[in-house]
Amino acid sequence: MGILYQAADPIYWVIWLFVLFALMAFNELGRVKLWCGLVLFALVPIALTLFVWPETAAPGNEYGTGTWFNWVKTYSALAGCLGFIALRFVKWRGADGKTHYLYEKRWALCFPPLILAINIAEAVIRDFQVFGFALWEGGVVENLWTISGPWNIMNGIAGILNIITICGWFGIFISKDPSKDMIWPDMIWAWVIAYDLWNFAYTYNCISDHSAYCGLALLLACTIPTFFIKRGAWLQHRAQTLALWIMFVMTVPQFADVLAPIPTTHNPTAFFVVSLLALASNAALAVYQFHRIRKLKLNPLKDQIYADTKAYQRIVEENK
Repeated sequence: MGILYQAADPIYWVIWLFVLFALMAFNELGRVKLWCGLVLFALVPIALTLFVWPETAAPGNEYGTGTWFNWVKTYSALAGCLGFIALRFVKWRGADGKTHYLYEKRWALCFPPLILAINIAEAVIRDFQVFGFALWEGGVVENLWTISGPWNIMNGIAGILNIITICGWFGIFISKDPSKDMIWPDMIWAWVIAYDLWNFAYTYNCISDHSAYCGLALLLACTIPTFFIKRGAWLQHRAQTLALWIMFVMTVPQFADVLAPIPTTHNPTAFFVVSLLALASNAALAVYQFHRIRKLKLNPLKDQIYADTKAYQRIVEENK
């Protein structure tokens, strides 16, 4: 028995690796080819909504995919993908005869932090909701095993801090290369790691026996490209991999429960520790960011908080 997970057959971890690399591959395909992005995040979801999900994600189904949360998360992730594609590629010729781009509009740059904050808030609400179930010894709710405890409150607070520390969105720009990625340089590695720890704790708390996939694999699928493939485009990677995964889950709901299950150990100590790490990391980030804002006399709603850091400057140099 492991510390966090227990798999009945080692082959399930091989399948887990396949899922990880498949998510990364399809993310790259949708990133570098506009037509692929439109097919994956517009045409495919329309077809699935009309012909597949009404059956595989019907309310009350035995795999728990028919909840309000799954449906809201699916379309909010897809909205993020399509919104980011619009920021990257929508352009027009103005009355002045010049070509103008959507990302040049400050109001348009408010969309990325807004959709990100909404997605985090959805999960924060769910953590508090699971605490409200009062399943102190564990139990099944909406066909998913879960256990209520102080970890839900701790991680809910971590998620709120994660929203508060979103910064620098007016510094978003589009990369100079053919892929025209949405680059957010102020979203440095410290925020990404704090988000990853929070989101993993959320999946561990609320979608426990699915968290090896929708937590660990899914977070690695966007974090690895952020550090090693296309730096500065974390939110774009995150939206696309999240949309890909949740579309798959809504289509093949039995995957994580029957076909390749990797359940958690159901150990309360594990729940407490992962949420404590999430809370500590996000609290530390919030304190550090507040210190920078105060020391440098910055406006957190307008200024770039980390513009003088090497991480920020490296991303700008590579993409602008």
